[in-house]
Amino acid sequence: MNNIGELWMWVAFIVFVLVMLALDLFVFGGRQAHKVSVREAAAWSVGWLTLALTFNALLWWYLRGAAGEEIANAKAIEFLTGYVIEKSLSVDNVFVFLMIFGAFHVAPELQRRVLLYGVLGAIVLRAIMILAGAWVVSEFHWVLYIFGAFLVITGVRMLVMAEHEPDLNKNPVLVFARRHLRISNDDHGERFIVMKNGIRYFTPLFLVLLLVEISDVVFAVDSIPAIFAITTDPFIVFTSNIFAIMGLRALYFLLADMADRFHLLKYGLALVLTFIGAKMLIAPWYHVPTMASLLVVVVLISAAVVASLIATRRSST
Repeated sequence: MNNIGELWMWVAFIVFVLVMLALDLFVFGGRQAHKVSVREAAAWSVGWLTLALTFNALLWWYLRGAAGEEIANAKAIEFLTGYVIEKSLSVDNVFVFLMIFGAFHVAPELQRRVLLYGVLGAIVLRAIMILAGAWVVSEFHWVLYIFGAFLVITGVRMLVMAEHEPDLNKNPVLVFARRHLRISNDDHGERFIVMKNGIRYFTPLFLVLLLVEISDVVFAVDSIPAIFAITTDPFIVFTSNIFAIMGLRALYFLLADMADRFHLLKYGLALVLTFIGAKMLIAPWYHVPTMASLLVVVVLISAAVVASLIATRRSST
């Protein structure tokens, strides 16, 4: 059963996402500039984790009655594994966001607004990429091996370049924007566009938003093929991916003040990508069980976290 998503399930999930975004914007102050505390970020992180696990439980309960317990168990494990992988890989986004906000000196109270619109754009872009990817995989199954080779190469490159920080001023998107758009030299709070003497100017905060959106596209190129190694079911791929993205802002603010303590996480993420890519390449000869993949990912990320904390403690003594 490669596609469990019935039309009503897609509609219900999309409505759920839209409702949560509306609540964030109009009820929980998503449009109001303020510095997100660690306590608030932790509460949101727990909330999104709870919603993801609740969704998985409801999905399992529905499938057990509609398709049988075996399929229900398989899909529940696929969702959980995909969610853990996407959540783990999104940690790399955190490091990039920190670099972008630091380079542009974005005040903490403005970062939430940028990330909110970044999430909105990421949801649309990832939905397009996931649906396109699902169609390509269904029509040309051999493309999975290309995904696998790409992930292995990306993982090895991440291992080699883990300590390298790119120069944002040389980013081609930023260079293009500065060359073709009118950019205001002044800060204008949380506004992305301002009018001066009847002429429209883009603010530096707009450049930050642009870089955030582009960085998510780059990470999606890695993370979406990774989840296709776990399942080709578009509904599982889409829902697990979106749950991870919706919790990305909370994860950023939770880790922002202590990202330096987890500097070895990049190596763990690189190993995760390499493992998933290898899993896809050896699929014709050996199928790695989904539960085994989940355990490997958890072990790699946990080991990287523990190693980071140990290294940080030793360097501080």
